[in-house]
Amino acid sequence: MYQRFLLGLVFIPLFSSAQLAIQPRVSPLSIVTARYKDTYLKIVYGQPQKLGREVFGKLVPYGQVWRTGANEATEITITKEIQLNRQILKAGTYSIFTIPNPTDWTIIINAELGLWGSYNYNQKLDIMRFEVPAETIIGAIYEPFTITIDQKTDTVIVSLLWDKTKVSFPVQFIETK
Repeated sequence: MYQRFLLGLVFIPLFSSAQLAIQPRVSPLSIVTARYKDTYLKIVYGQPQKLGREVFGKLVPYGQVWRTGANEATEITITKEIQLNRQILKAGTYSIFTIPNPTDWTIIINAELGLWGSYNYNQKLDIMRFEVPAETIIGAIYEPFTITIDQKTDTVIVSLLWDKTKVSFPVQFIETK
């Protein structure tokens, strides 16, 4: 009897489903959304922190493909086709990569999903690329990398903000007839 008790003490913890505390991510997940009539837009990204570091040109090198956030590559989902920087993007989910430079950035919409960072980025799967100017933010520093959506009815401006840098591009919702 005593031996069964001891065996139970050894094996019961192996088969029990005790909950372990889930540790929060260092770079938490963030989501921004917009909706116009029956079209929905969602961007999901990891939010790295500046933490006193020099961001662009050091932590995020100039001239190299960046995941546009932290952890998994940033993803954009749209339920109906839109115009992105005056180019048609069909409904679906895509990865967003960028190539930062001091005066302009390349925005990349890519078909591959589920990538960790940009380590396995494949340029052959790019759906579109376009250039946008980089602005220096005066009077503020964005500690976390932040994506915002400023909606003006059927048009939104998507902005990427981190440290003292801001890049923006337009999204036009298309009305179906």
